[in-house]
Amino acid sequence: MSDAVMAARPLLEVADVIRSHGEAFLQKYGSHLTPTQRKALRDLSNCRTSALGGHMERCLDCGHERPAYNSCRNRHCPKCQALSRARWLERESAYLLPVEYHHVVFTLPAELAELAAKNPSAIYNLLMQSAAETLREVAANPKRLGAQIGVLMVLHTWGQNLHHHPHVHCVVTGGGLSCNAKGEVDASPRWVSCRPGFFLPVRVLSRVFRGKFLAGLRALAGQGKVTLPDLGPLYAKDWVVYAKPPFGGPEQVLKYLARYTHRVAISNHRLVKLAEGRVTFRYHDYADSRKEKLLTLSAEEFLRRFVQHVLPKGFMKIRHYGLLASRHREARLRQARKLLLPKLALPGSPATGIEPAEPARCPACGSVRRARVELLPRTGASPFVCAPSRDSLSASAGDTS
Repeated sequence: MSDAVMAARPLLEVADVIRSHGEAFLQKYGSHLTPTQRKALRDLSNCRTSALGGHMERCLDCGHERPAYNSCRNRHCPKCQALSRARWLERESAYLLPVEYHHVVFTLPAELAELAAKNPSAIYNLLMQSAAETLREVAANPKRLGAQIGVLMVLHTWGQNLHHHPHVHCVVTGGGLSCNAKGEVDASPRWVSCRPGFFLPVRVLSRVFRGKFLAGLRALAGQGKVTLPDLGPLYAKDWVVYAKPPFGGPEQVLKYLARYTHRVAISNHRLVKLAEGRVTFRYHDYADSRKEKLLTLSAEEFLRRFVQHVLPKGFMKIRHYGLLASRHREARLRQARKLLLPKLALPGSPATGIEPAEPARCPACGSVRRARVELLPRTGASPFVCAPSRDSLSASAGDTS
């Protein structure tokens, strides 16, 4: 069997930590968990095990048989995002325009992290709405751009060390349809492009974002939905809005979206070792020139940090605004493409293609030819409770992905 086949699946998974130390974690923190967080732990521990049933498959080349168990499809599961991401990207590629795209990140100050953890739905909604309104308002200002732009926004709540760090990544068109100061598209719009390599001034975005979020926070407090912290220091400090270098065209945007849209708090490939009740994983230290380092936590602390990034039930972490808002997306994109016609990519160009997922291979010979030979019913047993501990696990020394 080739090294490529062996390296296809990491030797250590978040699910292993849950199965080995989930009960101890529940005893310590269970009273603080929401039903959605409990469900996420249960789903991840059951994912691709006999608890969910599946089928027996046989390699058509060497005859090797192995069980293929069903996935949990929980959006927080590191193993269940590939298919959802591929399908979403296929749809999203239809909305791309032949323009330069920009990447803008809005981050909540650390002083608001605890408030967000206690009121996730309200604060995450306010974060995304404030960031979207900021982008649209500043872009619509005739002194800045005077255009309605397209915005795709993705919420992330974690930092590399799994601490609570709410922020939104925005993929923004480098221009838009001409509009008035209220953001209403002109009756006969023209396409207004940003200056090459420059989107909007981040200092202006930061101040508008701060004002909109804190005004929204006061409104939530007036409705009795949150308890206000001391806002004085928050008005006095500069809020972090970061405009990264532009992507370029649609092909680069798709590669970015493939990495970011369906990402979970930590991938299985970052896990290094589970031994003596402690989890070691890799992370990039942004305060130290993005150097890769190792961090070791107790299994209970690792799971505590992980579950705080389980989003409330039904919360939409990917949203579209402006030209991409679903209400008038088709009409607005039609107008934009007509105006941008000379720049349109030719049909079938790599800018609009989606790279197919790597097919599953036989662990014995590496073949992709296989057939289902028998259905496997659900066992009804949850590995979260019943599976033996898989302590003292470690990832292979050659795994650096």
